[in-house]
Formats: sequence, structure tokens, C-alpha cells
Amino acid sequence: MSDTATDTFADFAVLNWINRQAALGAPWFFEQTPSALPAPYPIVFNDDVAALLDLDTEAVRHAGYAHVLSGNDLPDACHPVAHRYGGHQFGVWAGQLGDGRAITIGDIRNARGQAYEIQLKGAGKTPFSRFADGRAVLRSVVREYLGSEALAALGIPTTRALAIVGSDAPVYRETVEHAAVMTRIAPSLVRFGSFEILFENRQFDALAPLADHVIGEHFPRIAAIEGANTRYRAWGERVIDLTASLIADWQAVGFCHGVMNTDNMSVLGLTLDYGPYGFMDSFDPHWICNHTDAGGRYAYDQQPHVGLWNLGRFVQAILPLLSDDPDTAVEIGQGLLERYRRAFDAAYMQRMRAKLGLVDTHDDDRDLVDDLLKTMAADGADFTRTFRALGHVSADPAASNAPFVDEFVDRDAAGAWLARWRERLVDTAADDTARAERMRLTNPKYVLRNYLAQAAIDRADEGDYSEIERLHAILRHPFDEQPEHEAYAKLPPDWARGLVLSCSS
Repeated sequence: MSDTATDTFADFAVLNWINRQAALGAPWFFEQTPSALPAPYPIVFNDDVAALLDLDTEAVRHAGYAHVLSGNDLPDACHPVAHRYGGHQFGVWAGQLGDGRAITIGDIRNARGQAYEIQLKGAGKTPFSRFADGRAVLRSVVREYLGSEALAALGIPTTRALAIVGSDAPVYRETVEHAAVMTRIAPSLVRFGSFEILFENRQFDALAPLADHVIGEHFPRIAAIEGANTRYRAWGERVIDLTASLIADWQAVGFCHGVMNTDNMSVLGLTLDYGPYGFMDSFDPHWICNHTDAGGRYAYDQQPHVGLWNLGRFVQAILPLLSDDPDTAVEIGQGLLERYRRAFDAAYMQRMRAKLGLVDTHDDDRDLVDDLLKTMAADGADFTRTFRALGHVSADPAASNAPFVDEFVDRDAAGAWLARWRERLVDTAADDTARAERMRLTNPKYVLRNYLAQAAIDRADEGDYSEIERLHAILRHPFDEQPEHEAYAKLPPDWARGLVLSCSS
């Protein structure tokens, strides 16, 4: 590696590195140097995320980034650490977990005052790797890179992906695969499980310092509230609202996370840890995107309920912060959880009304939404294409029902629902053209279907990374027509129905 490559990142780091996470120290963070990745080479670099960090993308690409973002040659200002947390996995307390294959190399604050944690996923063993090798494989990092950037373009809170660095070093999973390291960023990677591990281990004195750190860095208005118990309660309410909003976002685009364990839930309401996720093709409310989820705990229609269950574990963990009196703390905690139901229902219906082009509120709107979903489920109509097609239908009852009814086998049932929708639109104030444009900006044409991600992975395995770049470019503008990429919006091929995803994905 050239000195220029080192200097490109080192100068940036010296100016902006603030080491907030490492400053907390134990019991949350443990120093950990990345393991050297043999002969790393660049695969993809994300200019959008680089801009968030004020990186000079031209200089970085010219100098090279593989040795730095593999963890092989970090700037002197870096202070790499692994984060300790616990979690409930599939409803069972799993004890201590932690960053088993991810190493945070520091925090960066850009010129606009926004701070980001920089993490290398797949950078080697940590104290929390247990019997694993601490590596990631190309297949999994490509999915996370594309998945996180797809959600970001849809306006859904998520971690972001800066780059992928590869290596021909073998990694053993179900088969032998290529090693890869992905650089991801987030304002914070603190999770529900970060607090759970303290509560379960009765390290109650450690709860406040971590909570104060999160509140001070990310919720300045709440940080200004006088009275510790009142401040922590306000923070709990904010975490509840952010979680409800996030899951409503997922439901509105047909996204299934797949592994909503509490260690995969962000206290900032970010989509975190992309494993066997998926965007739904044929609508099935009971869709399970993770084949290891035999009981369907994390099925699409269960995500809102799991969100509440997970928040129950989080609220339990912070009970000592809510009041010095245990009974009062429990009462406050119950009130927080009751807030979730209202927050989720409001957020979900706001998004679904927008998808239907509705600008006001009627009491029977929920029935209209539910009946559309039932009609879609009966035919297995494609989730993304159906809502997109609805935006192309005129509100005029005399107009054609296409292309909406074309997405259904039972065209009569689809037409009957469409008549109800048109009656509902009579009460809206906006004209038809404005309504259609609003719906275009709400209902994406392009999402990261599993078969598209798999096609990019298959090419990458052969050393061709062009499909990663092409897919990313398309998904950056999911609401645009992009007629030159029409094939990426078609129904998935028959072979795609056999795709199976697991937690190793």
C-alpha cells in the first residue's frame, strides 16, 4: 500500500476522530485490533456514504482503500474496540453476545456536526467471537451493502455501507467461500441488548452512564431535561416512538427483517444487522424470510408484535433508571409499552394512507387497507407492483382499471376493491394528477428482490462486481420510472421461488 493511501485516511482521522465510544471503556467496549486480511482488494466504494463523512472520494479511489478498510493498516488516530451486549434470541435469553465479527475503529464527526461510528464487519476475532472465526463472507456483505442502501433510498432509517473489501482467503461456512470486510457506519450501534446485559448481570450502576452517553450524543433536547428519572422516561418514550415508526416503515414496503432478536434492535430506531432479510414478492401476511425460523416468530405479520415484545425487554432493562421505587418504575414501564400500540397504529396508517393516495382521515380507512391486503393475499399479488400500479389508475370511475387489476388473477375482486377506493377518493381535496404524483413518490417501483441480490452475488463470486454497482445505482432512485431498467421491476422468475435464506446469509 502506498503512503498516499494511508495519508488520505490519516489526515481525515486526525482532524475528525473523537473516540467517544472507546472513552466509555468496560463494561461496554474492549480494545481489539483487527486481524490481518490476506491480500485485500477493493470491490465497491459508496460515494454517497463517503460524502456523509466528508471524505474526498476521488482522492480515496485514486489512493486506494483496501488496506485501510480491511483493517490491515489503520490510521494512528483509530482506537479499535468490540462492543459487548446481550440479547434475547427467538424469545430466549442468550446471555452475553457482543461484536463477534465486527470491530469499531472509531467515531467521526463531519463538518455539519453529525457523528458516525465506523465499523469493520468481518475484521476478525474479538472477545465475543466464541468459537467463530470473526470473518464475513462475500455473499453476506453484498447482501448487507445492497440491503442497507436500498432501505436508505426508500427513506427508512438504517445503518449505511461505505465499502466492501475482498480477499481470496477461504472462509468455511456451509461451503468454502471468499472472505470480505464491509465498512458500515451509523450514528450509534448501541442496541437493546447493550442495556439488557447490564440488567441481567445486575450491573445496575452501569446503566446510567451508557444511557447518558446515548442521550447526550443523540437526543440533545432530552439531555436538557432536569431530573434524571424524568429525563430517562422521556428517552424511553423516544425509543418507543422510533421503534414503532421503523417497523411501520418496514410493513409499508413489504420488508421482513428475519431475525428481530433484541441484540439486533437499535436504540436509535435504525434497521440493524442484515441477515436473512427480504422484500416480499407475492403478498403473504405470514411470509417467513428466514428458513431457520421454523415457528414463524419473525414472519412479516408478526413484526409489529415482536417490536412490542422486544421493547418489553428494553423497558425492563432500564427500570432502575425510571424510578427509585420499584413499583413506580414498573408502572411507568407499563405506560411506556402502552404508548407503542398507539404509536405503531398511527405510523402504520399514516404510511398506508399515503400509499393509497389519501390526504385525510376516515374511520373506515383501516378496513379499506385490510381488504386490499386480503385481496392481494388471496391471489398472491406482488406487493411492490400492486401498489405501484394503483398510482397509475385514474380516480375517474369510467376510466380503465388497468394496470392495477392486471396484477390479480381474480380481476373482479380487484375491480370491486378499486371501486371502493375511487369512492373514497371523492372526499380528497387534491386533483388526480397531484394524487398520482404523490403516490409515485411513496410506492417504489424498484426494491431489492432476493433474486436480484443473488444474481449480483453469483457474479461477484466470479470476480465480476459490476452487478453490485448497477443494482446500487438503480436502487438509489427507487421511485423513478427508469425505463432503461424496466427488467428489474418485473415479476421474479420461477427459479427465484426456491431461494432459501438463513442467519448466515
